[in-house]
Amino acid sequence: MHAWWQACNYLAAGMIYLQDNPLLRQPLKPEHIKQRPLGHWGASPALSFAYVHLNRLIVKHDLDAIFLAGPGHGAPGVLAPCYLEGTYSEVYPNKSENEEGMQRFFKAFSFPGGIGSHCTPETPGSIHEGGELGYSISHAFGAAFDNPDLLVAVMVGDGEAETGPLAAAWHSNKFLNPIRDGAVLPILNLNGYKIDNPTVLARIPHDELKSLFEGYGWSPRFVEGDDPMSVHQAMAVTLENCVLEIREIQRRARESGEPFRPRWPMIVLRTPKGWTGPKEVDGHKVEGYWRAHQVPLARQCHRGGQAGAPAVPGHERRHPPLHQGHRHLGLGQQRRRRGTRRGDGRLRRRPDPGSPGSGVPAARAFSGAEDPLHQRGGPLSNDTGERTSAWLERP
Repeated sequence: MHAWWQACNYLAAGMIYLQDNPLLRQPLKPEHIKQRPLGHWGASPALSFAYVHLNRLIVKHDLDAIFLAGPGHGAPGVLAPCYLEGTYSEVYPNKSENEEGMQRFFKAFSFPGGIGSHCTPETPGSIHEGGELGYSISHAFGAAFDNPDLLVAVMVGDGEAETGPLAAAWHSNKFLNPIRDGAVLPILNLNGYKIDNPTVLARIPHDELKSLFEGYGWSPRFVEGDDPMSVHQAMAVTLENCVLEIREIQRRARESGEPFRPRWPMIVLRTPKGWTGPKEVDGHKVEGYWRAHQVPLARQCHRGGQAGAPAVPGHERRHPPLHQGHRHLGLGQQRRRRGTRRGDGRLRRRPDPGSPGSGVPAARAFSGAEDPLHQRGGPLSNDTGERTSAWLERP
């Protein structure tokens, strides 16, 4: 299982970075790397980790199960195991399980004419895209209602968990009838960070987090660590216990015919963001930090793969950092300077109207009497030419 998961992580990284040389049979060259790598590495290892362990239980217990991925842009963590198990190649024969098919598979990800970085409808079995955060649990319960044999395992990102729809959706367990409905097994992945700052649920004390979910009506189980082998063991035991407990709850309710509201199990999976990826890049922390959120090695790709190396033609940054072209307005607010893009992608100041060389005449200030909008019969006048209540002060 560990080797299978490692292969998933390789496939996830390959989808994000590579457009050629998928098995690295040749020394890596700039032309093998996508000109603009896209995708989110940070959540992908945990997604495929849960997928791998669910696959083991599907085979062992003959489960009727479906997996939903809540973290946004988490498609690499789902497409990788989907491809590795052969499902993707069955649906898309041109993405075959060989070097040529893998090259097409890698290149299609987040590429024009290819597939998106969410679990889009093209993803086999996907009923939840994950592009707009907050709806994974709601969709999971929608799939489980009136579907008594289905187990819906849903991965929830800790950034996603801060949205209003997701926070309210934890209460959906109060509407699940163990007699006629299936079951939902949430797996909350606490990797500590969203796009550029810490997450709330990953920062509160363990007892408070446990009490929070007990208050929602769940029975939380915790799987925590950064050593893959020990986390594998803990996840295997915890996940199987959850599945057996769900089956026991359903058996009791269906044999007695008396509905009751149980405390359904859920899992809190605390692992580093960008798990198994580089711990540091150019002296900056990556694994377990916000820098692992999207494409950790994007700048190294554009510099030809070596720290301090000159830029590789065709791989330069197409957009400046977000802080360029902004100015502070006080109270922490920022506003983009009014400007236009040069051919090199940099912002330049757009001349103010009326300034020399702007080619735009300055706005003319009218008095109320001469303003054509307010002359007699004009759209903002009454019959006497006076201003009406529709008057808008002009600068």
